[in-house]
Amino acid sequence: MTYLRGDHAFPQLIRFALVGGSSNVAYVLLFFAMHGIGSLWANVAGSIVSTIIANELHRQLTFHASDRVGWFTAQIEGGGLALVGLGITTAGLAALDLWAPGIGGTMQAAAILAITAAVGGLRFVALRGWVF
Repeated sequence: MTYLRGDHAFPQLIRFALVGGSSNVAYVLLFFAMHGIGSLWANVAGSIVSTIIANELHRQLTFHASDRVGWFTAQIEGGGLALVGLGITTAGLAALDLWAPGIGGTMQAAAILAITAAVGGLRFVALRGWVF
């Protein structure tokens, strides 16, 4: 357990994945709670709130950086990385529509999961090396 609480890359990666999963649960709950105002607004609210939660959990738990990085800095830099990730996944979906317009929903989901996993890995590296 001591190793898993440490600041080596692998324990941080495990905590990063757990925080990501937790913030996704928060997103889904908020999305469903706000769905009555429209899915677009529910998506925006869920994305913003879950990103704020994830950035703070990464600052405190994943990277143990609360003494080195302030809340506002973590939100600006982590939020910026989240926007870059959103741009990459959106571009991936657009490219998929362009290059494989007849692809089925299952293949689209598999492709977006692969893109999201790659973006998550890049986000981990960027957060670890640049933000925290």
